[in-house]
Amino acid sequence: MNSKLTQADRDYLFHVKQLPCGVCEAPPPSSAHHIKQGLHHTCIPLCADCHQGGFNGIHGQKRIWSVKKLDELIVLNNTIKKLFQKYDII
Repeated sequence: MNSKLTQADRDYLFHVKQLPCGVCEAPPPSSAHHIKQGLHHTCIPLCADCHQGGFNGIHGQKRIWSVKKLDELIVLNNTIKKLFQKYDII
């Protein structure tokens, strides 16, 4: 998969991973969760528990997601806002 990444994809993923978890705000580095595989610019930062945890994770029971009333689209929106603020794009 990495051989198909463009430099822009790599840069975006790097910056996403430098953000705190989009669900629980655990400090970086985060993993980049692909909302849809292959669409690298729709990744969100998640800690290990919120990403792959059996109880809290998006690939598990999503308990913390439910408690915080979050879904992938809300976290993606927040991720984009944080990237724009961090890199003074707006």
